[in-house]
Amino acid sequence: MIYSYRKRIDSLRTVELELPVDGTQRLGTELATVDGVTYVYVPDTAALPTQSSELAPKVVTMTPALKKAIKAESPHVRLINARVVERIRARYSIDDQLGLLRTAQTTGGATDPEVVAYGAHVESCRAWGRQEKAALGL
Repeated sequence: MIYSYRKRIDSLRTVELELPVDGTQRLGTELATVDGVTYVYVPDTAALPTQSSELAPKVVTMTPALKKAIKAESPHVRLINARVVERIRARYSIDDQLGLLRTAQTTGGATDPEVVAYGAHVESCRAWGRQEKAALGL
């Protein structure tokens, strides 16, 4: 579940959303702040503890535009995207990828075993990225 709230910041302190705790582990992730509103993912299995009276967290109704804005601002999403690229490049350098794209363009590529293997690898890396983002409620 994703919650939204406005942090309260003054010269002496910052009041932030208190996340649920399981043993010593915090359950949840601050995703991003968009236009002064902070968005936090909390697993559906965890309940928010009682919050400061200065905060008014609300459950977010996700729209495509809001999801896009959160993804654009989220350092977690940027890291996942970078890891997807790293996973692809662990097997295929940029030069390899460009060569395979040229092969696909000149030969139709759909039946070239190297192009098919490259496409499958890229798609598996992208699927991993989508799974990681879904684990953050995005």
